[in-house]
Amino acid sequence: MVTFIKKMFDPNNRELKRLDKVADQVISLESEMEKLTDDQLRGKTDAFKERYQNGESLDDLLVEAFAVVREGARRVLGLFPYPVQLMGASSLHEGNIAEMKTGEGKTLTATMPVYLNALTGKGVHVVTVNEYLASRDASEMGELYEFLGLTVGMNLNSMSKEEKQEAYRADITYGTNNEFGFDYLRDNMVLYAEQRVQRPLHYAVIDEVDSILIDEARTPLIISGQAQKSTQMYMQGNAFVSLLKKEEDYTFDEKTKGVQLTEEGINKAERYFKIDNLFDISQVTLNHHINQALKAHVSMHLDVDYVVQEDEIVIVDQFTGRLMKGRRFSDGLHQAIEAKEGVEIQNESMTMATITFQNYFRMYEKLAGMTGTAKTEEEEFRNIYNMRVIAIPTNQPIERDDRADLIYASMDGKFRAVVEDIEERYKKGQPVLVGTVAIETSELISSLLLKKGVKHDVLNAKNHGREAEIIIGAGQRGAVTIATNMAGRGTDIKLGEGVKELGGLAVIGTERHESRRIDNQLRGRSGRQGDPGVTQFYLSMEDELMRRFGSDNMKSMMERMGMDDSQPIQSRMVSKAVESAQKRVEGNNFDARKQLLQYDDVLRQQREIIYQQRNDVMESENLREIVENMIRSVVENTIHAHTPKHEEETEWNLQGIVDYVNANLLPEGDITVSDLNGKEPDEMIVLVNDKIKARYDEKEEQLTPEQMREFEKVILLRSVDTKWIDHIDAMEQLRQGIHLRAYGQIDPLREYQSEGFAMFESMVASIEEDAAKYVMKAEIRNNLEREEVAKGQAVNPKEEEGPVKRKPIRKEENIGRNAPCPCGSGKKYKNCHGRLA
Repeated sequence: MVTFIKKMFDPNNRELKRLDKVADQVISLESEMEKLTDDQLRGKTDAFKERYQNGESLDDLLVEAFAVVREGARRVLGLFPYPVQLMGASSLHEGNIAEMKTGEGKTLTATMPVYLNALTGKGVHVVTVNEYLASRDASEMGELYEFLGLTVGMNLNSMSKEEKQEAYRADITYGTNNEFGFDYLRDNMVLYAEQRVQRPLHYAVIDEVDSILIDEARTPLIISGQAQKSTQMYMQGNAFVSLLKKEEDYTFDEKTKGVQLTEEGINKAERYFKIDNLFDISQVTLNHHINQALKAHVSMHLDVDYVVQEDEIVIVDQFTGRLMKGRRFSDGLHQAIEAKEGVEIQNESMTMATITFQNYFRMYEKLAGMTGTAKTEEEEFRNIYNMRVIAIPTNQPIERDDRADLIYASMDGKFRAVVEDIEERYKKGQPVLVGTVAIETSELISSLLLKKGVKHDVLNAKNHGREAEIIIGAGQRGAVTIATNMAGRGTDIKLGEGVKELGGLAVIGTERHESRRIDNQLRGRSGRQGDPGVTQFYLSMEDELMRRFGSDNMKSMMERMGMDDSQPIQSRMVSKAVESAQKRVEGNNFDARKQLLQYDDVLRQQREIIYQQRNDVMESENLREIVENMIRSVVENTIHAHTPKHEEETEWNLQGIVDYVNANLLPEGDITVSDLNGKEPDEMIVLVNDKIKARYDEKEEQLTPEQMREFEKVILLRSVDTKWIDHIDAMEQLRQGIHLRAYGQIDPLREYQSEGFAMFESMVASIEEDAAKYVMKAEIRNNLEREEVAKGQAVNPKEEEGPVKRKPIRKEENIGRNAPCPCGSGKKYKNCHGRLA
């Protein structure tokens, strides 16, 4: 009675009834489609596209489109989708997960929603777990799509940028989850909009969706850059700064902790590093290292801002005075302090871009998936991806015999029993698939079988090349295949001749996985399409899962009953206890993934802002307004910092404003303290901004408008990329140590969110400051080129440029940057031979 009531109110059954009606509508068009010629059938695609453009929705087209694909599949592939496959196809189109058992034809099921959604012209991605499956499906199902007039692309890791662009332009693109994710990250690192390969993310169908969105959800995709020779630069910056004198070479503002090189300090730097102009774009990195070394020496104090502990720099929290182990100062300041204190300089992290699969796939307008096992993770799919799991019935009833677990006292006893069972089945010719949790276990069983003279194949994740070949043979008479549980996913084991009469494929599990889903995946290898089969799990009280969940009582009970290793317990009660243990582990894992996502969402929001900013920079015709807003923001922040409202006018630090503006925004002497005397902060802001606008106009006159616009893009892209890469590293450092806050009764997630936000705000201010400084101070060259901040793995390396030629005038004596150039041109030295050609 209880079972009957459950069925009555099971939402899955209600969904199936609805989907069944849709399937009936598709089937009703069967005879109509059959009468069409190949050309008429193909012509339906253009008709559908036109109807979609004229305002019909994909739902309006669904029944006819599915019927067209069904007929096309019969003609091209010799396959004719069953009603249950039509039901699965409808659920995929709706953005859900179709749970379909092994052998039920998931690949063919996907062709219908993929075709339907490709009619929009926005591109559909079919995502698989490895390139072998992607290539197989693209070539097999590609015949059907091409017959119907659609284009198919294949996205492989080995492809060039041009080949990838072509693959993504196709109506349907096949590839792996890794490659789609990496392409997204690389697209947000390009320097020109036309270098991007992906279009906006529209619709994706993920094969083995539980593997990609659950099992791999905690593994972020990372693009890391080649290690910079940064250690040497920090040492050189430190050595140079040690020679400088306060007031003569740099100024320090106690209140804002701002340190600025004076004109004399800039000249010293140019002589020390044998360069012509410290503010040339080619010297951005050197300038950065000098500034950080200055901060380390002048504004950061030992035993106040940091301590040296076990040859490491440990930050002191300025509010609580506690040591913040694991945290590092950002923007290279930590390395500059390491150089100052003579401890080992740790390499700068060069993570250039990162994203989790959870956040990548949630960016698609619509997401669907299919697998044989997803129902156990339905809550996670619904909560995180907003996808429901629809369990599609099998085309024929399942004839497989799933036996209760056999539990042994020790592992030795269990493995002896497993080998005996395999040997017995091998002798009568019944094919056996042995599932193991670990590679070591598969090798142990292999060695035991060799001693018994049982021929077998071992399949684990290491050999994708032979995977298809081994799986094809796994259902043949007398075949014994040992596989780790995840191996062979996405490939059916078809039974050889005479195997059905022997009882079909026998699946033997040597241990329960901590996830029921993986066990079900292994079971599902047997009994495809109504074939006979048998599955049996062998457990021992020494298995990890049993040890973790109270097997001691059961073990002592077995000993009291005098049961030895040759006598297993076979009990539904024990199997249920194991299943409840698995549920607990799954719950823990779900909580861990959910928490990871909550942390990652902080970075996701920031990533979207930065990537949007990069796109705006690349696609905007004129960035002057954006740059001027940045400069205005820097000027306002600087003036307000030096003229606090709570202080008397006489206490304002007008010299600090002058030092900052002259060092970073205007030529030396363009603004003086007397210019600012007697003015309100708002008046100062107007004055400084007017002078900056006039200077900006001067720079505009030096170049063509096109060159000026490109100059702005070069500066902004470099500033955004440099600061963002460093911010990713700082956020990772914060995240690694944040859990320690829980000991102080503080919610680590909330702290991470608030500190992460503050760090992001600080990074944005730093981008503005950097952009303002280089737009106003850098000398513009005619041969400007956008350059990568660092080269990431798998990004096509930029061609190396030849050495930069310098002007023949040599700087023999100390010529001031604002002094007349010795060549007699009448220009200032820095605007003539004092900069690179």
